[in-house]
Parts: sequence; structure tokens; C-alpha cells
Amino acid sequence: MSNTISISPRTEANPDNRLKPGAVQVLGACPHDCPDTCSLLTTVENGIATRVQGNPAHPHTGGVLCNKVSRYTERSYHPERLLGPLKRSGPKGSGQFEPVSWEAALADIAARLKAIAARDPEAIVPYSYAGTMGQVQGESMAGRFFNQLGASFLDRTICSSAGGEALVQTLGGKVGMRVEFFAESKLIIIWGSNSIGSNLHFWRYAQQAKRDGAKLVCIDPRRSETAEKCHEHIALLPGTDAALALALMHELIIHDWLDHDYIARHTLGWESPQGGLRERALQWSPERAAAVCGVPAEQIRSLARDYGECMVNRQPAAIRLNYGMQRVHGGGNAARAIACLPALTGAWRHRAGGVLLSSSGLFPVDKAALQRPELLKGRQPRTINMSTIGNALLAPASPQFGPKIEALIVYNSNPVAVAPESGKVVQGFAREDLFTVVLEHFQTDTADYADYILPATTQLEHWDVHGAYGHTDALLNRPAIAPLGQAKPNTQIFRELAAHMGFADPCFSDSDEQLCRAVFGDKVDFQQLLDKGFATLDLPDAPFAEGRFPTASGRCEFFSARLAAEGADGLPGHVPNHEAAGSSAQFPLAMISPPARNFLNSSFVNVKSLRDIEAEPVLEIHADDAAARGITTGAIVKVFNQRGEYRVKAEVSARARPGVVNGLGIWWRKLGLDGTNVNELTSQQLTDMGRGPVFYDCLVQVQREAQAA
Repeated sequence: MSNTISISPRTEANPDNRLKPGAVQVLGACPHDCPDTCSLLTTVENGIATRVQGNPAHPHTGGVLCNKVSRYTERSYHPERLLGPLKRSGPKGSGQFEPVSWEAALADIAARLKAIAARDPEAIVPYSYAGTMGQVQGESMAGRFFNQLGASFLDRTICSSAGGEALVQTLGGKVGMRVEFFAESKLIIIWGSNSIGSNLHFWRYAQQAKRDGAKLVCIDPRRSETAEKCHEHIALLPGTDAALALALMHELIIHDWLDHDYIARHTLGWESPQGGLRERALQWSPERAAAVCGVPAEQIRSLARDYGECMVNRQPAAIRLNYGMQRVHGGGNAARAIACLPALTGAWRHRAGGVLLSSSGLFPVDKAALQRPELLKGRQPRTINMSTIGNALLAPASPQFGPKIEALIVYNSNPVAVAPESGKVVQGFAREDLFTVVLEHFQTDTADYADYILPATTQLEHWDVHGAYGHTDALLNRPAIAPLGQAKPNTQIFRELAAHMGFADPCFSDSDEQLCRAVFGDKVDFQQLLDKGFATLDLPDAPFAEGRFPTASGRCEFFSARLAAEGADGLPGHVPNHEAAGSSAQFPLAMISPPARNFLNSSFVNVKSLRDIEAEPVLEIHADDAAARGITTGAIVKVFNQRGEYRVKAEVSARARPGVVNGLGIWWRKLGLDGTNVNELTSQQLTDMGRGPVFYDCLVQVQREAQAA
């Protein structure tokens, strides 16, 4: 199976791209945690990748990449790239390591894991997330390994589980409108998203709609780059999105901007003797919501009018919801409330109407074929929530918790930097009795605490298959270059570790190409993936024009019987933050921690050209809050609460609204002033549904320390 496609020096696909004689371009896919999942073309000359660009033949990518991924060769050939296995030679967290052979490393790791598993395999915990979104280098061979071992399960909640559960409870799955049809919308509400930085290709569709007369509204506590370029910005307080959505419903009801036919035929729970969504929404006047959200009541009325009049004029209105708004206590309820809005106005009747949070539920991934759950042989290991890993690592053995965690295998993640309440995370990783193995490209904050670091390949060096959560194309990634140094794909590392453990099941011999073919089975044309690099799912333009939601009832479920059976509220409602703005005199400022534009979670932080753009960690603070504390731009401030403190430079900025500070992340801790980052302050409390983290549900105080030189 060839992994390259020869392209002549000048082709129709790339009319402006002149290749040197003998150079090739290889089709790939961006692996990172972004809705866009771009199709890539990597130029290779004499076995060296010289350029990564967007594939112009892929409609969603359109030949354009974000600033981060366009510099992917800088990341793959980084001078600090890990190219051989390392064994710890100093204290935990010191970052002191010595080279070791693969054979010695795998033999020792296997011996340590065997000894722990003999006592209780659940004392071994995998920790991974979206360092790659690939189905093969993610949880295929790794899933098989941990199932065979009988290790604890990991509840992978750290990004999107509250919003995802909300979609399941309301729409029946992680489904929504197709992103390309936003270009035809007449009103686009961008809710909880800085699309320019985190969803660039959607922004292109939004800009096309704007040129054709559409109105763009951004709802976000921060005046982001996206908010600046929309017609209107609604800067609500963190965690108040459900109150705003309910107030919009209130206005739709009292002005009769409702599609009564769609509600009657395709929804569940609008009216009932016990009180349905209609009765609940009528309790939320714009004035009541304005007091909660910290925005003018007239701004709420205006947005409701815009949304309702689209229904009256039979024009499509679309909501691009993103995950920022669900990282609070009531995040699931908020996402449910927002997901109900298109059904009230019949926006789903239009292919350019509805809501999109995630399209990932549309992809027919065969997880059982990849992860082979039958290897568990009937065992039912406990589950550890990755969002509370700090508490879990410090917990003693108990009948409720199970065995103490004795070993942690980390891949595709950097929990010491990204997990909440990092003071406890660091304390847990620093345990001398914790055996830790980290698969990585670089010596991250987490790798500093490893007993062994195993060098993994980057996306340019391995096979993988990708779905997406922002569009509906499946993509194939071919290796463009040979693995650098002694780096190995995650799959190969787990294959070899399985062999050292004595796992004899033939499934551990499956090649990466075989795994790629197993991802979708016969549901996606694999030959098309090989030929083009992508394949578009066969889906209707307007999936819910006639209802047919993938819920048990086939309707958009305003009322969730499943939630009610679990003792939760069956209707969406406003759930206040654990740490609501204005509730603490000691910590009077709300803090959110959105990603810096040129980073993606903690990836790319060590890419010099990108870090040079970001310069250093900053805390954005509104002029009023800064003046009250004697803070000027460049001053070093202490941001603190009951969980810890974080020293950082302040930036007095109109991007921050009064009462809210923005701690841009996610910087590696070792690059902070005191070896910490913003997650020193975030908590391990969880969302109302989905067991997710509450990164943006955080109260702090800020004090000026010294003026920067």
C-alpha cells in the first residue's frame, strides 16, 4: 500500500505549487482537537518534509490552514523532539533522565506492570485524550492493551462531555446541521466560540453569509477576535447562558414567533399538566435574565426579535455552539436550552438553519472492532474521571474508590498542565510510589514526572483515520516521512508492550493499515480515502426538516425522561455556577481561561515561532477592575483563590468585561513565572451532566505585586 501520491510540478489541484523534480506530496489529516479536521498535503523532498499545507481539493479545508498547523514541520523537526526512550535519573519532577534502549525500557515497564496487575490490575490507569484525534493512534491498540490487562477505565471528560450529553438528551446524539450551509444563513449566532482562533473554516462560511447580508452575533464573556468582527457582541457573565436562552424563548412565546406545527409534530415536552418548557420559559423575562447575565434587557429582546423574525420571514437562522459555554456547573443544562431553540422556530426546516455543536455522532466508528472489549472477559473495572485525576492520585485504597493508583500510562495528553486544580495533580504525580510512563513528542510538564518517557511519532510519521466534530467528512492520514530517531507510533509501542506482557491474542498483531480499514468497516469507502484523502458521509442536507431525531421518541426532546428517571430535572433550566459571580467578597472576580490564539490546549506551546507571537502568559483585566487595584499593563499580579495562586503579567484590555478576568492558556507550567499556570486556580468540581470539568466556573482575587521592568 503506497503512502505517497506523486504530483507533477504543476497540476490542476495545485496550479500555483511548483515542486522540485522528484518531490512528492502526501495526503494527510490534521490530528488536533479542532472542529475543522483539515485535509493536509505534505511536501517531501529526499525523505524530509519541507512544507505542510491545506489540501485545496478538500472543500472544507480549501487549501487553507490555521497559523498553528501550517508550521507543523517546525514541530516535527523541533530540536527538543524526543528521539529515544528515557529513564528517570533524578527525583520525580526534576526532569532528569538518561537514555535507555527500547528493549530495556519495555522489559522493565512490563515487569512493573505485571507485578501491579498480579495484586490488582485496576491499580493501573490509562490517561489519554485528544493529543491526536485519530481513531488508530488514539484508542485502538491502546484500548486492546488495557482491556486485556483489566486496567481501570478512564472517563474521558476533560473537554466536551457536558455539551455532548446535552445533545444526546435533547437531539439524540452529537448531531446537527451541516457546517457548509451556514454560508446560506441570514442570522448566525456564534455562542461560546472564538471561531477565528478555534474554528477557522466555519468562519469562512460565516464571512460568506455576512457578505450576502447575514447578521452575525457573538455571545461570549470575552471580546474575542471573533466578537470584534461580528455585528453584535453579547458579553454575558460566565455560566449564565441557560438564563439567556430561556429569556429568548420567553420573547418567542409572547410575540408568537413560534412554528406551532413543528412544535406539535416534532418536539416533546413543550406543554404538559406538570409544566413543560413553555411554562418554564415564561418565568424568564428579559429583565430577570439581564440581572443574571449582566447584559442589558434590550439586548436580549433585540436578539430574540432577530431570531423570531427569521421564522416569520421564512429565513434560515443558525447557531454555532461551541464548548466554551459548557465548562461551568450548569453547562449541560445550558447546552440543552440552546439546542431547543431551533425546534421552537422550525429553523430545522432549512438546510441553513438549526444548531451545530458537534457532528461526531454522525460518523460510524466501529469502536468494538478497534478496542476489542471482549478482551475484558466479563470483567467490569472501575472508572476514573480524568477531570478529577488530582483527587484520584491522592486517594487511598477504599471499598468505595477501589485500589490506590499504582501506575499511570499517559499518552496523547499533558495532565500536569491541562487538568484542573493542578496543585493536587502535581502532588499526585510526585508520589515516589507511583509508576508513570509517558508517550510523548517533547518533555512536557507531565513528562518531567515520568519514570519512563517513550518517544512517539507525530502525524507526519504514521497512519491514522479521522472523523470530525465540525464537518461531515472522514479523512485518512498517510505517513509522509519515516519515524525520526527511534520514535514509534502509539500503536507499535502498545504492540511491543503487549508482547513483553505475554499477551498472545492475534489482535495485537494487526497492522496500522488493518486498523485504519476497521475504523468505519464497510460504512465508508476506504478506496476513496486512499485516492482522495477524504470521503463525505452520505447525509441529507436538512437532517431534521421532518423531525426524525435520533431520540427514543424521534422528536426533539425538550423533556428528557431519562434525566428525570435519574432524579435530575427533565427540562433545561438555569443552574448557577458553583462559584457564581458576585457570590464571594473574598474572591470578587470571575475567571475564564480560554486558549491563547496560537496554541491548542498545551500543544504548540514549545513551537518557537508561535510562542514568539504569544510572548508570555497574560491575564486580561478590564480597565475598571485594574484601576481599583492599581494595576497597569505589564504589572506582575498575583491571581489567587482558596486553591492556589498564579503570578502573571497583567494586560489591561477591552477584551475583558467588568468583573471577569481572562487567564489565557494553556501554557506549560515550566514557562510560567513561578512554574505554575492558570489551572493552579481551577477546581475539580463537575458539571451538572456529563461529569465534565468547570474550568470557567472559578472565582479569584487579583493583586498587583510589582511593575515589570
